[in-house]
Amino acid sequence: MNTLLIQRDGVDLHHTLFASETSRMALRFYHPKKMACGVYISGASLGSALSLVSELRWYIRRYIREVLFEVKKGVYCTHTLAQDVYYERITVLGDAWVFRRLYGFKNGQLISAVVMTPGSTIGEYQQDIIGVDATIEVWCREDEVEDISLDNQEPIEDAGDSPAPGENEE
Repeated sequence: MNTLLIQRDGVDLHHTLFASETSRMALRFYHPKKMACGVYISGASLGSALSLVSELRWYIRRYIREVLFEVKKGVYCTHTLAQDVYYERITVLGDAWVFRRLYGFKNGQLISAVVMTPGSTIGEYQQDIIGVDATIEVWCREDEVEDISLDNQEPIEDAGDSPAPGENEE
């Protein structure tokens, strides 16, 4: 199960994760790949991907806009939907998942998030994603289908105030 960590604006997530001994240790077996929008991590299973995300939760709260899990090539699901699948609250993610969003990226930044109607295809949203470099389809739960704000990101907490777990204070 592949994981995509979408970084907050102004963050070089790959550098941030490898600047910390704690996150380097958590990632040492995964070989994360730097992408314009964040970091892509290949894993063996959904359980291992969720476990890794749990280990990185301090960094996720501070530096990551959204955690996504690749359901199939080019299609991702949200963290809460992935947890529902893992804990068998949802048994099957079919090919025609109803609750979806279309994310548009330009120069590695998430610039659009369009709610997709059931049964629609990405091609039907060309007018909504003009000027983007790349798009991904994101499956989500019903209660989070419109739960994304591109304008109001929470500020990045000052990492100097509280070191990551296991990090030595200077």
